[in-house]
Amino acid sequence: MSYHDPVLLFESVDGLAIKPNGIYVDVTFGGGGHSTEILKRLGGEGRLYAFDQDADALNNVIEDDRFTLINENFRFISRFLRLHGVKKVDGVLADLGVSSHQFDSAERGFSTRFDAELDMRMNADDAVTAFEVVNQYAEEDLANVLFQYGELRNSRALAKEIVLQRADAEIKTSFELKTVLRRFLPRPKEHKILAQIFQAIRIEVNQEMQVLKEFLMQIPELLDEDGRLSVISYHSLEDRLVKRFIQYGLFEGMPEKDFYGNFEVPLKKVSKLILPSAEEIKKNNRARSAKLRIAKKN
Repeated sequence: MSYHDPVLLFESVDGLAIKPNGIYVDVTFGGGGHSTEILKRLGGEGRLYAFDQDADALNNVIEDDRFTLINENFRFISRFLRLHGVKKVDGVLADLGVSSHQFDSAERGFSTRFDAELDMRMNADDAVTAFEVVNQYAEEDLANVLFQYGELRNSRALAKEIVLQRADAEIKTSFELKTVLRRFLPRPKEHKILAQIFQAIRIEVNQEMQVLKEFLMQIPELLDEDGRLSVISYHSLEDRLVKRFIQYGLFEGMPEKDFYGNFEVPLKKVSKLILPSAEEIKKNNRARSAKLRIAKKN
């Protein structure tokens, strides 16, 4: 399998409505699939900046004078673009979630398929790993993580079991965590529940919801007139944040209305929600939960 099979490749890049001489940003470079397609559509004066905090992505750098890869978290998008002399861009693309490469690298600990140390860091230099979340979080905090990010109704029971078992011995690997929670994993639903548990821990380790919020808040100021935002999300928590920000410019509550009941928002939805075709899902199973939302500066 390739480093990462880009999901909704043409649809997401089409959504940017690329100007040949424009400036674009791919904030989730990974294997470079989306970036390669963007570069195909850029002219000689166009520029593409890409972000990826994972050092492994540096192995995929595209040799092109129009391209710059920034090895940083995209929560710092405005800061690092300014360092490159860029204040405004014509479009930003984000393919959220974990890359195929990260899932398929057993030692990274992202997948339920492999026995590996509890890590799950997208940036190997970050201090907090899945081990700390599982072994050091207070029971209530652990339950909150599993409930909020894994949407697990029995989060309190799961957290209680983890805390009980870790009192005897640290839980060091993904298979040890599976064993600890075995009684909560009925065979027909084992994979689904484990995926929710691992997702919750991964989101906490990488602060994914906070990172997404910080990123989206910078987009209105960063986009030039009629600039586009194209975002692919993979679970309801991400999609909800993207949808609400495009619709209301806020993650919670409602914007202030004027005398006539109208309100202004920084972005405007460009198209309906776009989902992968049955053919794409057949080719790439990881596309099954993908949702693409496109907006432009209002």
